[in-house]
Amino acid sequence: MATPIWNIVLTEAPLAWPPLSGAADAGGISDFWGVVRGTESGRMILGLRYEWHPRMALTQLERAAAEAAVDFPLLPGCALHHRVGFVAAGEASLFLRTCCAHRGPALAATARVVERLKEIVPIWKRAEVNREW
Repeated sequence: MATPIWNIVLTEAPLAWPPLSGAADAGGISDFWGVVRGTESGRMILGLRYEWHPRMALTQLERAAAEAAVDFPLLPGCALHHRVGFVAAGEASLFLRTCCAHRGPALAATARVVERLKEIVPIWKRAEVNREW
């Protein structure tokens, strides 16, 4: 089994679909986009402001990826991109790609990484509301 190679990015720039590379043996590739909803707690919002602890956030994103690599037969080509700063409603704040030999582990790894990053990564979100609404 190949060692997974993760492309991990924290950025204030809009997320783009990364090229698919290093996953020639993957029969299951799961691409997940986490998108900011237009409502939060029943209120219409402009978007979310993500604040983070820069060094710790990257370390913990790497940790979540490493844990998934232990629990699932991941292949090279995995990606974990998270936006910080302001992200408008309708825009992506998270992109996650897992690559496995089969679809089941790819989908399970995706779910596990998302749950772990919510648990351990020091990125906090705050809704921004248009005060004129």
